[in-house]
Amino acid sequence: MDDTRSRQVVIAGAGVAGLTAALAFSERGYLVRLFEQAPRLEPAGAGIQLSPNATRILRQLGVLDRLLPAAVRPEAVVLKDAATLRELTRVPLGQAAEKRWQAPYLVAHRADLQKALMARLAERPDISLVTGARVGGVAAGPRHATATVEIAGKTVEAGGFLLIGADGVWSAIRAFGGFAAKSRFSGELAWRATIGADSVAGEALAAVGAANCVTTFLHPGFHLVAYPVSNGMAFNLAAFTRGEIIAERWSGHADPNILLGTMRGTAAALARLAEDAGPWTAWPIHTVDQSQPWTTPAGVALIGDAAHAMTPFAAQGAAMAIEDAATLADFVAASPADRWGALAAWEKLRRPRIAKVARRGAVNRFAWHAAGPVAVARNLFLKWRSPEKLAADLDWLYGWRPDTLQFSSST
Repeated sequence: MDDTRSRQVVIAGAGVAGLTAALAFSERGYLVRLFEQAPRLEPAGAGIQLSPNATRILRQLGVLDRLLPAAVRPEAVVLKDAATLRELTRVPLGQAAEKRWQAPYLVAHRADLQKALMARLAERPDISLVTGARVGGVAAGPRHATATVEIAGKTVEAGGFLLIGADGVWSAIRAFGGFAAKSRFSGELAWRATIGADSVAGEALAAVGAANCVTTFLHPGFHLVAYPVSNGMAFNLAAFTRGEIIAERWSGHADPNILLGTMRGTAAALARLAEDAGPWTAWPIHTVDQSQPWTTPAGVALIGDAAHAMTPFAAQGAAMAIEDAATLADFVAASPADRWGALAAWEKLRRPRIAKVARRGAVNRFAWHAAGPVAVARNLFLKWRSPEKLAADLDWLYGWRPDTLQFSSST
């Protein structure tokens, strides 16, 4: 293999995972070719929570300072009863989070994170980004992997010593790269809306105490998460209900009466919010079987949702993608002569953490949708568990640092 290809990484997907991976590998001296299927990178998506385990990495990559002007540092995570609006508990964030976990907890619009990542990317001449590029196949050899990419009606081959699938839950790299796992609809729909802070719905949301916090309203039939974005100029709303599969893509059309009906049994302010905040976009929540491989000996690796898409109830999807990207670059750079050893060790080390985060999400979903005696027990637990202890319960998650990882080819 020529020297250029031996130092070249090919990445499919220019979302959070792919952009972070491009920066992480560039920082470690690799050439990066980044391919994105969309014809252009336009602001898209909804709100995003970035806990300290993610912002710590963004700071190391030179992205955090570019994001901060558009982001919000919420003062707390607050849980409220959707029927009564009674506060059940809160976990302090803001300065308390930064002091405890040595990095900020931020909420932002996904487009603002993308903009910050792209601004940093533009400063790296060793990263080549091509949009309108669809992966049509993958070929792997003993020393390099090659993606067949269709660009403007032409087919090109992009090869490197490592091919990374960062192309999301419906990953083409997973489909073509010899990975068996397919995404599965979870049975959950996410209903999303962004409203102006000065709108009728925005003022109503502020009136119920959600102006500067991540507030989750709990109800047996759904839960609703609300927080400010865009430097406090807007609110991101995400409600989660059971539902039927609607599309094999990020968003689709679903009957809004599903959401409105589940919220009619809540406090009047929330019921009105469901109507005033529309139109809502429905997103089918898909997951990927985490027991399937994420890497191959031929030099193909999956990261983020392509590897282990999970339900969003731990608010860690983006954070896990960011962690994946940074740690994969660390492991590969630590053992450049042992590509497969590095990939295998990285996957082995990442699996327990991903599994623990997924379990945390499942526990959250169960607790937030609890009814009857289970809801009573939940409320009593939250009443007697101090905010300090609730924060300590998250040390394993938010206090995690990539510099605690060590590569060993024997791992």
